[in-house]
Amino acid sequence: MGPGGEQVGVVRVEDALRLAEEAGLDLVEVAPNAKPPVAKLMDYGKYKYEAAQKARDARRNQANTQLKEIRFRLKIDDHDFGVKKGHVERFLSAGDKVKVMIMFRGREQSRPEAGVRLLQRLAEEIGDLATVESMPRQDGRNMTMVLAPTKRKADASAARPSAPNAGASAPNAPARTRPEWQPTRLTNRTDGDTHRLTTKE
Repeated sequence: MGPGGEQVGVVRVEDALRLAEEAGLDLVEVAPNAKPPVAKLMDYGKYKYEAAQKARDARRNQANTQLKEIRFRLKIDDHDFGVKKGHVERFLSAGDKVKVMIMFRGREQSRPEAGVRLLQRLAEEIGDLATVESMPRQDGRNMTMVLAPTKRKADASAARPSAPNAGASAPNAPARTRPEWQPTRLTNRTDGDTHRLTTKE
């Protein structure tokens, strides 16, 4: 395979190595078990760097989402409602899910529709930040609703401004990760009149 992925066809190893040298690229064996084996002309150093970048991005996108919990009383005043709504918004903005719980007291258990209205009010007021993952559901003296953030945890973390460093620091080097498959860079070693394929250390 050529550097652009084009099919070159079956060629001798010596010819493939010569093409790689002329193009200033590496000859990399990408499918050793194929018959015949498949090799590609590429910049091996660039490939390793890009593979490390992709692996690092994948790990960052898999940041764990936590389930936060916040409790409301059925007879909550507007001020306290606003304070607790602010906590919910902060959790959602950080990319975490929020379990909202209403705790019923005494005869309040006979008024579940009031709890549903309170949870629906909260969901409507923070509609830009979340979607309702679990609708209001009563369980004994409690009624719960789960809100899921519209922004992923990794995106929320990236959007937060980083704290200034006390001193200058060197840029982070790409993480060392193991690619999904390990290509083998080939070189041409002459031993008498015999050409052999070896792994270049």
